[in-house]
Formats: sequence, structure tokens, C-alpha cells
Amino acid sequence: MKEVLEIPVAEAGPLGIERRGIDYVPANERWARPVNLFWMWAGAIFNVEYLVYGAVLMSFGLSFAQAIFIILVGNLSWVLLGLTSLQGPLAGTTTFTINRASYGPKGSKLLAVFNWLTQVGFETEGIALIVIAGLALAANSGVHAGIALKISLIVAASIVQLILPLFGHEVILKTLRVLLVPFVILFVIFAALSLSKVNIHSVHHGANWQTMLEGLAFIITTSGLGWTENGNDYSRYLPKTSSAKAIVGWVFLGTFIPSVLLMGLGAAVATFLGSNSGSITGMAGAFSAWFLWPYLLVAIVQLFAINSLDLYSSGVTLQALGLRLTRLQAVFLDTIICGLLTSYAIFSNSFNTLLNEFVLFIVVWVAPWTAIYLIDWVLRKKRYVEEDLQKTKGGVYYRNNGFHWQAIIAQVLGMVASLLALDAYPHYVSPISSATNGADFSVFTGIIVAGVAYYFLARKEVTKDASEGQRQLSDKP
Repeated sequence: MKEVLEIPVAEAGPLGIERRGIDYVPANERWARPVNLFWMWAGAIFNVEYLVYGAVLMSFGLSFAQAIFIILVGNLSWVLLGLTSLQGPLAGTTTFTINRASYGPKGSKLLAVFNWLTQVGFETEGIALIVIAGLALAANSGVHAGIALKISLIVAASIVQLILPLFGHEVILKTLRVLLVPFVILFVIFAALSLSKVNIHSVHHGANWQTMLEGLAFIITTSGLGWTENGNDYSRYLPKTSSAKAIVGWVFLGTFIPSVLLMGLGAAVATFLGSNSGSITGMAGAFSAWFLWPYLLVAIVQLFAINSLDLYSSGVTLQALGLRLTRLQAVFLDTIICGLLTSYAIFSNSFNTLLNEFVLFIVVWVAPWTAIYLIDWVLRKKRYVEEDLQKTKGGVYYRNNGFHWQAIIAQVLGMVASLLALDAYPHYVSPISSATNGADFSVFTGIIVAGVAYYFLARKEVTKDASEGQRQLSDKP
């Protein structure tokens, strides 16, 4: 007997709240255009986090010229986000529902867990940074940062964070477009106040190729690769006939341009602020005291905006896991969990350590997954049977009791390859990294090993699936 995951849905709830989750988006609801993705991603990426990423890159011991080179090369990875936004319009559903085609309905759940943990981690990072910014504003006003204030800020931030994800897809896209204007204005003012202090010759004379490779892995992970699992959650409202070139192009421009500008400015600020620039509040040393309040207030709004993408994606990922929750219920559940995790991060004084370990976790699973996801899409000739993606039992993607073992084996091989080439000093130094004096090949080994393994292990079966799927599509009236 074929089963379909029953999730209560509605096209819109009260006050225009979207209730559609992972269920198929019919053609008459495909309101978006590829250019909408430009505005959404630009509004999200014009964010103080990317200033900090540029400053953190300088702490690797790079010269300013090396940092700019790595920023330019590493941000080319936004092409991956464009490519992983092409399946949504074809399948009409979210990333980890489409992922059932690669891993099987049951096999995909493990990857959905990884993704949910990743989204919750990013949400927690964002809320924690919002709380830290709020505490900085309180301190600037002479208010003591006691336990009561910290708890109040965590609760308030968690409640406010609910708003955009609660309303859903269309409101998120349109809000981020509107917020892009104040974000750009803040960036211009920040640059004007700080660039005169930049001294590109006052920092490191340069690093070896091993350190440059480690910096490149950091930038790739915090830019395009780190967002690949979100792409189709936002492109699924595009018509099936949307131009693939337009989707990739608009996504790339909306992410590459702001990311390069912000990371470049962050690296420049680090030339005179040094290690103090590697935090959201430390960046305040780049300008006069009068700009602190505007800077942190806009930064807080920015963090809420980018967090909305993660919270929305984590909600639909919970549904893809098989939990019988509406999208609204999933958003509420995620918010509560993020609030609790933020409390731990703030009160344990271990935020930076937790963040570093979290980034390492992302590299190990996302790099192999991205390769498998894209190769599967190509092997099945860029076609999906929409009805079968919604099924938890039966259908063309069910295979061996719900598992596609070729994908799971390739994922494991890719993760092992990534771990064998990872440099996470002082937490962990892999054999390959140790043998090459600290080089980090983890991103590249994860992608290459998983991609090659999946191609050779799954090519015949996926090609057969594609033929069966095409037959089903052809038989439709």
C-alpha cells in the first residue's frame, strides 16, 4: 500500500500566514520570478556576520592581498547555491523532500537530521549575537548586564525571531528586499568611517599555501557551500518553466556581490583593529562612538532577517523528517529549542568555542551531500515525479525498503574523506593535514570522493529510475 505523509496544509492562514509546508506547490501558486531570489539573498547576505567573517580570515595570518584573493575565489562557491536552487521549481517542494530521490524516503531522514541541526545551529548563533549586541547597548547606557537582563533579551529575541518565519515564504522574500536599503546605507557609512584608518602594510607579510588553503576552506564553508541546503526552500515558488540560467545568475549576483564587499571591508578593518575585529561588538572600534547605536540596532535587524531563512528551512526540514507538524508548529518548536541553546551559549561563556566546532560539523556533511544531490539531479535528467517525492512508502524513489544505499555509502565515504583531510587545530588534526603541515583539503576531498563514488555506484539505478519516472510523467493525461 502506498502511503503519503499527511501534513495539514492551507494556501494561506489568517493575516496572510503561509501554511504550506513540504507539500507540492501547484502552478497557480508559483508567484515568484528568478529576480526575486536576487533581492532576497542580497537582503540576507548584506549582514554584519560577513564583516566579521572577513576579519576572522585575517586572523589566519594572511596578508591583506592574500585575504582579498581568497575572498574572491572562495565566494565563487555561491554558484553552488544557484545550482541547488534549480530543483525546487521542477519538483515544487523543499530541499529535503527532493532529497528523497537521492537517498530514499527513509535514508533521507538521516541527512534531514544533519540539516535540521545545521539550521538550528545557525539560528542559535544569530540569536546569541543579537543578545550580545543588546548587552553591548545596555552597557553603553550604563545598565548592568545581570542574569535577569540576559534572560529577558533571550526571551525577547526568540519571540521577535518568530515573526517573519511565521508569516512564511512570500513575506520573507518581500521583507528582505525592503530591508536591503537600510543595510546598504549602513555599509556605506561604516566604510566611510573606517577606510581612512586602513593600513594594509601594518599586518602580516603573508602566509604559506597551507594556511591559504585553510582560509579558503573557511570562506567556502561560510559562503556558498554553507547555504546549499537552503536553496530550494525558497525557489520552489518559481514556475517550472523558469530559466535555469536566470535562477543561477540572480542567486549568484545577489550573494557574491554583498559577500565580497562585506568580507573585504571586514578584512580591511582588521588591518588596524587586529583581533578585536573578530566579533560583532569588536567592529565598533572602527568608528566614532556616535555610530555605535545605529550600527548595533541595524545589525540586530540584519541578524533577525538572516535568521528567518534558517528558521523557515529548519521548520520544513522537521516536516521532511516525518513529524506530523504543520509548518507553524515546527517554527514554534524550533524557536523554543533555539532559545534554550542560546541560553546555554550565553551563560556558559563558550560561544566562540561552540561556533568553531559547529562550523567543522557543517563541512564534514554538507560537502559530500552537495555533490551527491547535484549528481543525482543530473543523472535523472533534471526530472522528478512530484507525487512520488511526497510518498513515505512506495513510488519510484522507495527502492530497498526506503533506502538508497548507494547514496548512503557515498555520503559515508565522502564524510570519511573530509575527516581525513580536516585541519581543526587544536581540536583535531587529520592525518593528511598533519602530513602536509596543516593544509585543509576537507571541502575538496568531501565533494570529490562522494561525487565520484555516487556516480559510479548509482548511475545505472538512477538512470533506470529516471526512465520509470519519465514513463509515469508521459502517462499523465
